[in-house]
Amino acid sequence: MAEDFSKAVDDGLKFSKRLYFGKDRAVSPPKQPPSMDKSTSCTFLPTAPMVYAVISDPGIVDNPDIPSYQPHVHGRCDPPALIPLTMNRVELQVDCYMDTAFIRVSGSWRVHCIKGSKSCGCRVAIPMGEQGSILGVEVDVNGKSYHTQLSQLEDDKEMEKMTHVEGGFLRVKPHIFTLTTPQVNGGANISIKMSWSQKLSYSNGNFSLNVPFTFPEYVIPPGKKYLKKEKIQLNVNSGVGTEVSCKTASHSLKELRGISQVGKLGFLYEADVLNWSNTDFNFSYTVSSSHTHGAVLVQSPPMHDIDQREIFSVYLLPGNEQSRKVFRRDVVFVVDISGSMQGKPLDDVKNVISAALSKLHPEDSFCIIAFNGQTFLSSTSMKSATKEAVERAIEWIGINLIAGGDTDILPPLTQAIEMLSNTRGSFPIIFLVTDGSVQDERQICDAMKKRLTEAGPIAPRMYTFGIGTFCNHYFLRMLAMIGRGQYDAAYDIDLVEYRMQNLFTRASSVILSNIAVETLDDLDDVEVFPSHIPDLSSESPLTVSGRFRGKFPSTLKVKGLLPDMSNIEINLKLQDAKDIPLDKLCTKGQIELLTSQAWYGDNKKLEDKVAKLSLQTNVMSEYTRMVILHKELSGSQEASKKSCTNIMKDSEKPMLLPTLSVGFGNLVATAENIPPGSEEQKLPEAAEIFVRAASSCCGAIWNRCCCMACIQCCSKVNPQCATVFTQLFTGLACAGCLNCCAFCWRGCCGGDGGSG
Repeated sequence: MAEDFSKAVDDGLKFSKRLYFGKDRAVSPPKQPPSMDKSTSCTFLPTAPMVYAVISDPGIVDNPDIPSYQPHVHGRCDPPALIPLTMNRVELQVDCYMDTAFIRVSGSWRVHCIKGSKSCGCRVAIPMGEQGSILGVEVDVNGKSYHTQLSQLEDDKEMEKMTHVEGGFLRVKPHIFTLTTPQVNGGANISIKMSWSQKLSYSNGNFSLNVPFTFPEYVIPPGKKYLKKEKIQLNVNSGVGTEVSCKTASHSLKELRGISQVGKLGFLYEADVLNWSNTDFNFSYTVSSSHTHGAVLVQSPPMHDIDQREIFSVYLLPGNEQSRKVFRRDVVFVVDISGSMQGKPLDDVKNVISAALSKLHPEDSFCIIAFNGQTFLSSTSMKSATKEAVERAIEWIGINLIAGGDTDILPPLTQAIEMLSNTRGSFPIIFLVTDGSVQDERQICDAMKKRLTEAGPIAPRMYTFGIGTFCNHYFLRMLAMIGRGQYDAAYDIDLVEYRMQNLFTRASSVILSNIAVETLDDLDDVEVFPSHIPDLSSESPLTVSGRFRGKFPSTLKVKGLLPDMSNIEINLKLQDAKDIPLDKLCTKGQIELLTSQAWYGDNKKLEDKVAKLSLQTNVMSEYTRMVILHKELSGSQEASKKSCTNIMKDSEKPMLLPTLSVGFGNLVATAENIPPGSEEQKLPEAAEIFVRAASSCCGAIWNRCCCMACIQCCSKVNPQCATVFTQLFTGLACAGCLNCCAFCWRGCCGGDGGSG
């Protein structure tokens, strides 16, 4: 999908060369980048919020202000080309709370490439940072307003009645959300507001934020250079009430003294620029403390909240002490080597495991279990991570981790539990990697829950990693919750190495284990997320949230186990949370955990709870769908002047976006060993391609003759004649139909596809 999107933009930029901007040499067209080649197949993915004109008919491409009266272009673009629209204004607002950022971008774009008498759809593309989650999009154009909204659609017939529009996620780095608006007139200005949330990165006591904000030169409006407003506003609330200091910033931020308080920062960047930002917005800050610390935040629910219990959040930060100890580790890597893992996914997994083994200390121990329908062990017992043992293990990986066979997860997990059953004074870790789903996933959860309950003081921690969209990510999340570990995933195979390395770094950097929060059980009607509290890593903060009734204590005690096997008790004070939207901050994690529990227990009541929570907070879930609603101003201009508010009326049925969720795995794809990222596509027959090409490229000719008779005739044409016809249709075809024509002649006539 990412390559298709990039290719469509490349085609659109070629079409935009047709635009004529007059004879004035001071008026220059948007600068065009060099065309991409096979080695840069994703060159034109958006690196900032972008809007594109969707071009199916090349004949509508023209300057709406200065028509060029170019010859009519026959044919259609399938898939449509995407011409980047020029941008007139942009503002970025970022609010950072604890470890999450809420981002809003508003801007204005002009449909500068479509004839004034024509219209086209506009595709909005929003690249998001770490663990980005779309919250909403609003579009205003030509007196009409469109906005996204979540809806609980329980009936397939209800969805069939709705208009379906293009959009969804490009699961690459960064995560890119797209949607296509209804038709917009050429020359119109389109105002868009978009919002999303993403996680802050954390390392060595520093939080860092990256917002894709690199605009290509071709979105600068054509014409004489003039100054344009570019604005960035940033607010930081650490949530722990301790000193916060700025470390780095990509743009010239000015600190707002009136806002800055203990634990809070405020910044503003506002400039008149000739060119839009050519770098991402990066910002990092540190929360001062060398030791583990945190806070407890309590807040009353909003008036419209479906759950009127009080909200709490326990927030722990590991601090930035450099010389602290970590646990001695016993690690069992459980690796899927079924047939679907062949190629890059398995190669990247092998690279990560090899690097992870090299980082273990000699006092650590390890074992590797590879599985498909069978189980293969690197050794029959745990081996100390000496240099020689690690070298032998890496050699074993190269020889034995070969993709093939089906998927059976329970036997290797059971074997891993057995191998870690006798560990003492160490931190046992099971690191599961898979790209598939299996039928007995609930039974696996039952078995792991029983075995881990029977384990000793430090039960094995389960870290799970999913590759692609065919595995059941909620099963993997449930396993991680049962095993007090963590879960992560790479939906795009290009992200496997990066995300898997991050997960293992967190797994191997635990500084506080067996965490328990006292007095929570004394509260009435209390609900805690997650129910099994994971360990605290030096590489990530820890958040435990929930709901309760009653009076929360002013001080909360958190107990845990240190790497030297001594116990520690941390007192957390109640902090003022009036400026922090706890309900929105905790929702995404709660929805994911509740969905896992709903799947595990096949609980319809929990599913309904997740759907209601999703609708209330605009956070996507498996049980809600995103729709686009269209509203139009009603009444005369005089009436609007008399009223401070616009009277709106629903003028169209909701438009349905493709599902944005990942689902609960694909047993068929796993059984057939379909690689992650692959999609089953039915390739059209050669005759179908020929008819489509003929009707689109030379419709005036083919409409007057029988296509089937023509196909039968062409099947008898010799190769030399086929080459002549290929050249003819290549000359007549537009850029979007070129490959189609060449393919159809090659398939139907036995020609060489235009080699002449």
